[in-house]
Amino acid sequence: MEKFEVNILGCGSALPTMRHYPSAQVVNVRDKLFMIDCGEGAQLQLRRSRLKFSRLNHIFISHLHGDHCFGLIGLISTFGLLGRTETLHIYAPAPLESLLRPQLDFFCQGMPYEVEVHELSVETYSLVYEDRSVEVYAFPLRHRVPCMGFCFREKPVLPHIIREKIDFYKVPDYAIARIKQGADWVLEDGTVVPNAHFVRPAQPPRSYAYCSDTTYLPEIVPFLRGVDLLYHEATFAECDKRRARETCHSTARQAAEMARMIRARRLCIGHFSARYDDEELLLQEAQTIFPDTVLARENLNLQI
Repeated sequence: MEKFEVNILGCGSALPTMRHYPSAQVVNVRDKLFMIDCGEGAQLQLRRSRLKFSRLNHIFISHLHGDHCFGLIGLISTFGLLGRTETLHIYAPAPLESLLRPQLDFFCQGMPYEVEVHELSVETYSLVYEDRSVEVYAFPLRHRVPCMGFCFREKPVLPHIIREKIDFYKVPDYAIARIKQGADWVLEDGTVVPNAHFVRPAQPPRSYAYCSDTTYLPEIVPFLRGVDLLYHEATFAECDKRRARETCHSTARQAAEMARMIRARRLCIGHFSARYDDEELLLQEAQTIFPDTVLARENLNLQI
């Protein structure tokens, strides 16, 4: 099976602690790396996770709070020191372009590569990136500033050829591509051999959804129905629900409710408030609603 995994680089919230780095993740789809959020220390965590800088070409920023983007300028500068030549694409709400460009002009003069900022609408569910293997969608969240989540959906792959059947019926190589596309095979005497004789189904496409800082928001459930892995912020415990509401965050219980409604296969909770010395409280709270829940932690690798 092709690689599809999520690497947690940081899962803390805005106030620094000794336990967690600020928000940052890397999604690895078939050895192409996509970063989601870029808090301080993200490039150090990339090193610790042994992820190759050269394979990271796209960064998705959920919103313009510092704990989600203060690591950008450092990472961009390091790419220049490493001799990068390929364009770096950054997807984010406005006004990132106007905020970032003066820093690039001052700190990153003469860089050997380009930084292209794609400013996204935070109002609608929309396709924001696509290649041969994956589609990335942005969807609106509700926070104190314009904010969005991201959903990575693997494209379906063609079925697998059964080599023994191909050899038995002496199917020439030029016809194999058509059979993978669904064509039958016709023998010299006119007999039609059904396509199902030659192929076995591929694994169903996989998906990952990232819900950054947000209030409890059931309106997004239709966008994310059935994802294999959901990451949802769980800044607070239910006993601090009032504070969660005031700051436009979610509780662990609310994150689990979202996973249950979405019918996700697994839930990972993160963006922990500094007030909790032991996040097991949050885990237990979520698991009462959605048992297949894990706590995010730095350098955690989640296979999808």
